[in-house]
Order: sequence, then C-alpha cells, then structure tokens
Amino acid sequence: MKKIGIIGCGAIGTGIAEFIQQNLRKKAKIVALCDLDIKKARSLSKKIKPCPQVINIDRLIKKCDLIIEAASPKISGKIAQKAVLHKKEVLIMSTGGLLKFKDIKSVHIPSGAVCGIDGIRAAAIGKIKRVTLTTRKPPRGLRGAPYLEKRKIDIDKIKKETVIYDGTATDAVKHFPKNINVAATLSLSGIGPDRTKVRIVTSPKYKTNSHEVEVEGEFGRLFTKTENVPSKQNPKTSQLAIFSALAKLKEVIS
Repeated sequence: MKKIGIIGCGAIGTGIAEFIQQNLRKKAKIVALCDLDIKKARSLSKKIKPCPQVINIDRLIKKCDLIIEAASPKISGKIAQKAVLHKKEVLIMSTGGLLKFKDIKSVHIPSGAVCGIDGIRAAAIGKIKRVTLTTRKPPRGLRGAPYLEKRKIDIDKIKKETVIYDGTATDAVKHFPKNINVAATLSLSGIGPDRTKVRIVTSPKYKTNSHEVEVEGEFGRLFTKTENVPSKQNPKTSQLAIFSALAKLKEVIS
C-alpha cells in the first residue's frame, strides 16, 4: 500500500484525491495533505476516509512514499529537490518551477495539456532544430498573469485575436507562471527553455484552451494540435492536464 501526500488542495489536488479514493484504494492511500490555505486542506481531508493529516511540507515528505505537487511553480522545484533528497517518489504538476533546478532527476512529469510529448522525447535522442508552441486561450484563462499587470494590459478590453506574448519558454514561464506549464513540459522533454519558442494568443471568441506544437529535427517534422476544455473549477487549468496527472499516477502506482 503506497502512502501518498498531496501538496496543493485546489482543483487539481482535489481531482487527484478523488481519483485515488475511487480507483486506487487497493494500491494507495492518502495519508497527508498540505496547502498554504489550511482551510482548503482541512476541507479536503474531511472528504477522504480515513482522514489524512494536514501537516507542513517537510513532515509530509518524510511521512509519504509518493509526493504529488499540485500547488505552484513557486515551490514545485524545491518540493522536487526535497523529495529526491529523501529518496521519495514525486510527481510534479507545476513543471514551470523545475526549470530553475536543472540537476533534478527521477521526477514524474505528466504530459499536461498537450499531446505529442512522447514523440518529442524520442526526437530529442537525435538533433532537434526547433520547437515552437502556440497557445490560444480565452481572456479569463490569462487573467492575473504578472506579464499583463507589468505592462498594464487590460485583458478584458481585448476585442479581437491578439498576440499577447512572443518569446522563449524561459520568459513565458516567468511571465505566465499559472498559465503556461505546457511550455515548461515541452522544454524539459526537448531542447530546453531558452531554445523553445512560445506564442500566446487570446481572443474573446475563444471557447477552449488550444496548444499547437511544431517540432523540426533530424527525425523529420512533428505537428500536434490539442483543443482543451478548461477545468470547471479553474479556467487557468485544462481538463486534460488533470487527466494526464491521473494517467501518470496509474502508471506510477500500478
């Protein structure tokens, strides 16, 4: 029986907890939860039988066999470091936080809200010339991003299709920490964040979060387009990102 701890009890953390309760009860149990908002953690704990402890990150890592991070890029890298240091398995959802910690290995990373990650990992065995990500999101999916606040862009006043950002994955993750984990996942699977190009486009006409990935290299050319339905609990997160975590979890626990 694998003992699981979840850090981050929002939409993704709650979805993961419910999945474990319903589908993996014979193989795993949630023994600890942690969230900056302790009320969220306590609320989720009450929904799980037996109720897991609500404790801090350090105690959670020591107590559990598998740590699941569903909190924030601000702390995901440090969580991964601590888990690896204690020789614990760790699954990271906020992949943007890993870009600062290039020495971290043996971390489980879901494919997230994009398709084709397996092909990019295979292509990276040879030479990749370029990787380009074009992300399209409705305005509400970008609201609150530091990039918009810094440049005083009122996302709600945009009336037509507009390119909000065009640059590297390194800067995209910095400017849109809660919106563009896909860029980090692509970077970690391919040629790194400084060489991965990212365009973010928005329009009030968009109803889904879509990601177009184009890769050229020694293998040939790869192109994928994924149109995601936003999570009902959190429009900044695609439903597929949550599903990818559950798929990875089944792989890790089976």
